[in-house]
Amino acid sequence: MTSEPFRLPDVAAISISAPLKWIAGAWQDYLRAPLPFIIYGIALSALSAMIAWALVFSGAFAWVFVLAGGFFLVAPILAMGLYEGGRMLEDGHTPGLTDIVFVRSAVKLDIAYLGLALFLIYLFWTRIAQVVYALSTPVMHKAPAEFLTFMLTTPEGLTMTLTGSIIGGVVAFMAFSLVVISAPMMLGGKTDVFIATITSVRCVTKNFLPMLFWAVLIAILTAVGIATAFFGLIIVFPLIGLASWRAYRELVPTSP
Repeated sequence: MTSEPFRLPDVAAISISAPLKWIAGAWQDYLRAPLPFIIYGIALSALSAMIAWALVFSGAFAWVFVLAGGFFLVAPILAMGLYEGGRMLEDGHTPGLTDIVFVRSAVKLDIAYLGLALFLIYLFWTRIAQVVYALSTPVMHKAPAEFLTFMLTTPEGLTMTLTGSIIGGVVAFMAFSLVVISAPMMLGGKTDVFIATITSVRCVTKNFLPMLFWAVLIAILTAVGIATAFFGLIIVFPLIGLASWRAYRELVPTSP
């Protein structure tokens, strides 16, 4: 008996301006089927806003920043419907709301494994945030104004902000490297979580500067979406999801 040798998919080299092309293409995709993507964005924005306001009113305002950091980690799994929308548009079909909400190909064990890995990374990040906060001050700042005053006007608060941002950025980029290509790849092709995550890391290492630019661009767009009381996420989140599908298709052109 003979078997086909194991082979990872080829990874393409891209220019540093490629992320801008993905965003421009994603905007065109968005305009081709705006209604389902707007509803998708509204649902995610509303859920994020409710969680954030619940933390504020419960006196845990500091956790809003941890929530915002965790959003970058779990968002790729929440975007499965957007990848499906991008796939359908690529095939010449116009996706409807049911197409991007009920994605049968996303219901698989490998995607659950990837989601679990991201959730564990998020838990790790929350513990780090707790330690950094505890080492910075013995006081629990419950009021938003009180916490922001501590964070932005005291030496301890500024040190906490800088340290938390650096550590959070490193953790987020590690998660980004694992999932940026693997999430849409498992939706679009017949592969498992191990091949998909290895391919994702290879894409990042082969195109480090363009993918770093893509990560920074995602962070900026998401921060703008959150800073607008989450209303901006109605547009930003679908845009990033559609652009992520285009990124996958350009970086792994041989994937089915």
